[in-house]
Amino acid sequence: MDNIVDDLNNAYQEFVAAAAGVLEAKESSGAQKTAATDAALENFKQHWELFRVSCDKAEEFVESVKQRIGSECLVDEATGSLTGKPGQAAPTSLPPISAVRLEQMSKAVRWLVIELQQGSGTAGGSSHPYPSASFDARFSDDAAQ
Repeated sequence: MDNIVDDLNNAYQEFVAAAAGVLEAKESSGAQKTAATDAALENFKQHWELFRVSCDKAEEFVESVKQRIGSECLVDEATGSLTGKPGQAAPTSLPPISAVRLEQMSKAVRWLVIELQQGSGTAGGSSHPYPSASFDARFSDDAAQ
């Protein structure tokens, strides 16, 4: 994470320096278009793109961390791992779901999303290559665990 922050900071500093370079080139040329102003603008454009790439990488990292934290919380909640921790809300009356069952349901949902995204929403039967990912929506076998 430190590398991402450092890269973002460096890209920002270089972007700001390139912007200052454009202003200085414009001022020294009397606001006329010269080779120096063109070079400064090109340098600014390159540093703008590098800064955007750094921002995108940082955003991807943040999104991946959010997704990982969300997944961990989901597993904790579904498997009942949160019970007994101080500061947590009282457990619900629903029985916990086994981690294996949760993974099966997650796979089934992922395949349904993929099918919908590809526009092949088959109403008649499941066409995904992982039939083990199918599950009974009533979760009858989870109540026994």
